[in-house]
This record gives sequence, structure tokens and C-alpha cells, in this order.
Amino acid sequence: MSDDHKHDHDHGHGSELSEMQLRVRALETILTEKGYVDPAALDSIIETYETKVGPHIGAQVVARAWVDPGFRKALLADASKAIAQIGLQQKVGDHLIAVENTPTTHNMIVCTLCSCYPWDLLGLPPVWYKSAPYRSRTVKEPRKVLADFGVTLPDETKVRVWDSTAETRFIVLPMRPAGTQDWPEDKLASLVTRDSMIGTGFPKAANEVSA
Repeated sequence: MSDDHKHDHDHGHGSELSEMQLRVRALETILTEKGYVDPAALDSIIETYETKVGPHIGAQVVARAWVDPGFRKALLADASKAIAQIGLQQKVGDHLIAVENTPTTHNMIVCTLCSCYPWDLLGLPPVWYKSAPYRSRTVKEPRKVLADFGVTLPDETKVRVWDSTAETRFIVLPMRPAGTQDWPEDKLASLVTRDSMIGTGFPKAANEVSA
């Protein structure tokens, strides 16, 4: 066995890619060679979902609202206009509405007809969001659905369900976690979860994020 062959053999076993990732890469190579896929277009799509859309974008919006009362007021008045002012643009649906959780009201988002969702702020919708049980049960028994997600609310807290449409999407502005009064905006954003912006979860607690 030559040294070159041995090196290639060892390198292959040292790959950090999972079996699924290797299969995806092989499929991508085949489709590209046959002319079915443009690598530049694929790179653009991947870059969009890694940097330009996704829950990290929504988290930035929430964190800004937590630290900037003026932005919070603008967001609740007209979310589409507010996010445009900080360099973001709602491409999906004609109008974005932000609804605020308070000690007396908890908001949940659903799309009873299909899976309308503000993906440019929250990324692609999770599988459960598109499922028939979630879409039907959230309207009929929201507290039970919340319990399935591990969310328990005081009896006096009202649960309000918002139904997304092709024209109107919603994002929940969750309550700011306690003990974060002096936190900078970027650190606050690390507390915001996708589920907290749908209403099926809470933000992380202050002690869940490393200093």
C-alpha cells in the first residue's frame, strides 16, 4: 500500500459529514452534472436561509423591542413598517402583525387552512405547525395544546389565538425574561426561541445563557 493511498483512506474515515450529508452531497453532484441544478442558485438559497431569513432574524426584532420602547410601540402599531425601518423587509404576505404577551394575555399563532407563516423572520415552519392536529386543536383547546409543549399558564391568563392567512402573518412579542435589565441587545436575542415567537414556548431564562 502506497503512502498516498493510505493518506486518502485515512482522510475519508476522518470526514465530519454525516451519512445523510454525504448522500445529499452525492445527489447534488449528480443533479449538477446532469444540468438540473445550478450550483450558484443553490449557494444563493443556502445563504438566504443561513443569513437573511430564520428565527435569528425574528430574535433580533424581539430584542430590539425589549430595549427600545419607541421601536416596540412602532412594532405593535405596524410591524411591517417597523421592521423595514431597521433594514428588514417582509416578503411573505402583505402585512405583518406583532402581538404582545403580557401577564394577563398569552398569544398563539396558527394557520387553520394550511401553513401560512412569517418564514422570513422565523425560518421554515416546523412540521408540527403544519399538522392537522395543531391547526384544529389550537383553536378548540389552546391550553391543552400549550400543555403539550410544556407551557402552563395561570388560570387568570387569557389565551388568544391568531389565525394567519396568505395576506397577514403574525409574530408574538414574548415577555422579557427577568434578570436581564442590563443585558445588551445581542445577548437578549440569544434568549429568544422560535417557539416563543409562535406562542408555543417561552424565551430562555437568563441563567440558561452563558455569560
